[in-house]
Amino acid sequence: MCVIIRISKKCNFQGQFWHFKDAVNSSDLKNKGEGILDTSKIKNSDFSQVDISYFFNNDENIKNEIIQTGIIVFTDYQQKLIKKLQDALEKTAPDRLARLQERLDDVTSLAQSIARFPSLLERANTTTSTRTPMALVESIISYQEEGDTVLHMPSKAILGKGFLVAKIHTFFSMSKLAKNYALMDEKEVKEYYDETVSMMFTLMAEDVYMNLIKDKSVSIDLRRELANSLIILWEHRSDQTISDIAPVLQSVWSARRRLAPAFGSMMGTSELMMVTFQMDDQWGAFIKEKLSEPDVAQAMEEFLFGVSYEQILRLKGILRDQGVKSIGRDEVSSYLGERVKTDINLDYRDFYLLYTVRRDNARARQRLHIEGPKNTLEDHFIRFIMEKNQEKQKNDTFAKV
Repeated sequence: MCVIIRISKKCNFQGQFWHFKDAVNSSDLKNKGEGILDTSKIKNSDFSQVDISYFFNNDENIKNEIIQTGIIVFTDYQQKLIKKLQDALEKTAPDRLARLQERLDDVTSLAQSIARFPSLLERANTTTSTRTPMALVESIISYQEEGDTVLHMPSKAILGKGFLVAKIHTFFSMSKLAKNYALMDEKEVKEYYDETVSMMFTLMAEDVYMNLIKDKSVSIDLRRELANSLIILWEHRSDQTISDIAPVLQSVWSARRRLAPAFGSMMGTSELMMVTFQMDDQWGAFIKEKLSEPDVAQAMEEFLFGVSYEQILRLKGILRDQGVKSIGRDEVSSYLGERVKTDINLDYRDFYLLYTVRRDNARARQRLHIEGPKNTLEDHFIRFIMEKNQEKQKNDTFAKV
């Protein structure tokens, strides 16, 4: 079972304090979509009475009240990795075990604190109003203002991002422990690093979802589905769609590292084909169906060359005027007259850093209505996958009718 945290609810019913039992007949719901109980059908047998003193000595009671649901601390697979590392360190570097456990306890404590905030998937009474998941979805879709939306987001969403970053750092540290102290082989060490990268893509997914939700060219049905996915991501800090896509994006990034795009003609067609041949069917279908679209092609160039659309245009002009046919990555900065990070490695932090640069540039072009890609390659690919999934679901539904 994956480790999930939730603070259970207590009911104040007819002046008495009770715990509501898990089993509730669905016929007792007035509104099944929102989960409102018809109290006229609730019997005393549905509750178990507890002494009011139970609700004092809060720290101990909160500790005992942690049950399943809510934020996912460690998935089943992550728990296996943790256990594997602990067993290895016990034999090779027992002095490192305590430090690892302290870090894992800190991550769990952070999740417990976040679990105190109201669930985003349930009707919740906030300090000034009542919030429902449906209302939250519509609010996310309708809010189209530019700028940083941090003060408009639920507290749980903001805190959850910090939790995910802490978890990413923890697993990156575990990859170093696996290599340097547990003396695991390269394949085993890669398991920890790959899990770190997978969580990085989950962090990135939040930005992608927000970008696509604001994109009016996306159908309202898909935008609503994206908003639902975003809320689930905020609630659990885990996303199955991104978990499935992450290996493809990671493979594209890894393949890009081995490429040498032609910085003279600024053509990356051959490099793109090399990438495509190494990818799965999803990536191949994406390239085949979408690369002809200007925004996708421009976003692809930015991804391949590691420089912005504007810098690509400038570099093309400079090289053409000077009659230079080809240059290396390390020469790009000198030709442009500014520092440009074109060196490539497999560090997940570099991937995220360069993604955020492309993301911010795309948002600026969208806001200022200027030429160039208005979405990142990641935006386009994830949109493509979700549209295909939505289409498949509709076809499956029609097939059953």
